[in-house]
Amino acid sequence: MEIARAVTNARESAESVRMLTLFTTAKAFEGHFAVIQYNALRSWKLLGRDVEIILFGEDGGSAEAAKELGLRHEAEVAKNEQGTNLVNYMFEKAQEIAKHELVCYVNCDIVLTSEFRAAAMRLRPWGQRFLMVGRRWDVEITEPLDFTQSDWEERVTQHAKTRGFQRLYYNIDYFLFTKGLYKEIPPFAIGRLMWDNWLVWKAHEMGAPVVDASAAVCAVHQNHDYSHHAQGTQGVWDGAEASGNIEMGGGLSHRRTIEDSTYRMTASGEIEKNRWYWLAPGKRRARSAKRAVAGWIRTKMWHPVLDATRSARHAMGLKKEAMPKALRRKVKRHWQDV
Repeated sequence: MEIARAVTNARESAESVRMLTLFTTAKAFEGHFAVIQYNALRSWKLLGRDVEIILFGEDGGSAEAAKELGLRHEAEVAKNEQGTNLVNYMFEKAQEIAKHELVCYVNCDIVLTSEFRAAAMRLRPWGQRFLMVGRRWDVEITEPLDFTQSDWEERVTQHAKTRGFQRLYYNIDYFLFTKGLYKEIPPFAIGRLMWDNWLVWKAHEMGAPVVDASAAVCAVHQNHDYSHHAQGTQGVWDGAEASGNIEMGGGLSHRRTIEDSTYRMTASGEIEKNRWYWLAPGKRRARSAKRAVAGWIRTKMWHPVLDATRSARHAMGLKKEAMPKALRRKVKRHWQDV
């Protein structure tokens, strides 16, 4: 009996060593951000007792949240002149201190379920360097999730898929990779442009397989505003830090997305080659040209027609609000995914 127990303990210990370390950084735990960040962190805790979670930074409430949830708290983190946490510090430190061989950066507003753990376990036996990424599902969540319900996973994923939108390939919110994959990363500002695209490009550059797990993992992104930045959305996407990230990342030539993944994981967990990944750059150029043409038509032709006929249309009651719902164009994607 003792020998059997020792063998079982040794096996469980070996499995734990090969399991998973998640790391992240949070905004101040205030208002809506407190709700969604606690939701995210609690969902990660439920991935298993052998999952390590590292919370970087000392933004308001981080230490208290880490203590309450039993997370490893790393208060010290390098920042840029604007006080934004730096990607390179967190990735390098996490790989240095992680207990496990699989490490994953996840944005602190993402709810994960057992689908994520299952996907990680499918890749673990590869025995080679890799990067796993996936598209997220955006949905409104304003209240704490009830994790005491046995079907909480089904509830939250169903809510995301029926009330939310699966974002396009350039929205990357988690990066699962083998420890040691990233050795030198530019000092990107977290939460701004380019750093996520650069990580995918770097994996390609090193010859590491990039796996798109979008079909197998429903990563639930809880919508939020951008009040954490003084200039709001404009500051996050078009500010000096965004421009600096693009410059440090080598510009558009080093921009890659989930669409560039060399492998795909199916809904059943099978891993297959993405034989057409090399078409991704051409697709991006085609979409960019399409947006430019559509923008020209909209501003130079369609808007003048609308302006010229507005009085007549309104007199006849031809307003968008007056149209039957059945005739209105159904929105199939997020408003930011153009």
